[in-house]
Amino acid sequence: MEENGDIVEGNVGSGGEPGRGKPGGGELGGGEPGGGGETAGESAAGAQGPGDGIGGDASAGTSEQQAAVEAKATRRRQEKVGLVTSDKMQKTVVVRVERQVRHRKYRRYVRRRSKFMAHDELGSHVGDTVRIVETRPMSARKRWRVVEILQKAR
Repeated sequence: MEENGDIVEGNVGSGGEPGRGKPGGGELGGGEPGGGGETAGESAAGAQGPGDGIGGDASAGTSEQQAAVEAKATRRRQEKVGLVTSDKMQKTVVVRVERQVRHRKYRRYVRRRSKFMAHDELGSHVGDTVRIVETRPMSARKRWRVVEILQKAR
């Protein structure tokens, strides 16, 4: 506990020196040209030496930001299963996905259909049941990709 207190005091003291033109930030200001002889070396050593002090907190903040970015990037992609209704385009198919939704007023289940344009490297044909997964935009309307053909058309 005492070491952390000493480290924090050392970093704060080296960063806000009068006459240097560098307010705060003793970590980043140490290696800059024109920073001064011994003072620049001390602030650089203070920034590199302790991993637990202020420098550790900054890296913890960046790791939290990286974790947030990774959480966004590795978000589970939506998957849907549907029937291919058109294969007239090159490497693109139209997949009809049916889902059942409960009607608000009548409380009965109603079928709802959605059409998705999907990138198809596997060569599926009309009538095939396929699994599609959400992906990056490939064109103006194509944001899905065929990952497997579950059942071939008869």
